Amino acid sequence: MVNKMTQLTPHFSLDELTRSDTAVRLGIDNTPSPEIVANLQMLAYGLEKVRFLLGLLNRRIIISSGYRCSALNKALHGAENSAHMYGYAADFICPDFGTPLDIVKKIAASDIKFDQIIQEGTWVHISFDPKMRRQVLTAHFNNGVASYTIGGVM
Repeated sequence: MVNKMTQLTPHFSLDELTRSDTAVRLGIDNTPSPEIVANLQMLAYGLEKVRFLLGLLNRRIIISSGYRCSALNKALHGAENSAHMYGYAADFICPDFGTPLDIVKKIAASDIKFDQIIQEGTWVHISFDPKMRRQVLTAHFNNGVASYTIGGVM
């Protein structure tokens, strides 16, 4: 049994990285396996680095989406092989720092190792998948359907 109150790092809890209003509304059990929890801990450490980079030591990064079990990912129309399903990704904002574009630019220009960072319009998606490709993308939305271009943030 996974304890959702577990603190993964000083500023990020398991509950924060697995909570989903959609899962609650639809009755989806979004409890991660122990293997996924290990990935979520790696995600939390990456988010701590982002927090430090953005100078947010006394401010919050607001997580809108972290881990998604496959049923939740499907309900949210997530990518078929989404890093969220493995506990490697989070969507977030940092209003005390700036816009999602400002955040992506700052992270992309840093030495933080990440797999993917996407400026998704009103939020930032970051993945710490072990591939660590440092892929920077920009999302474009047309009738609710996202397409992505490489770069576009600098």
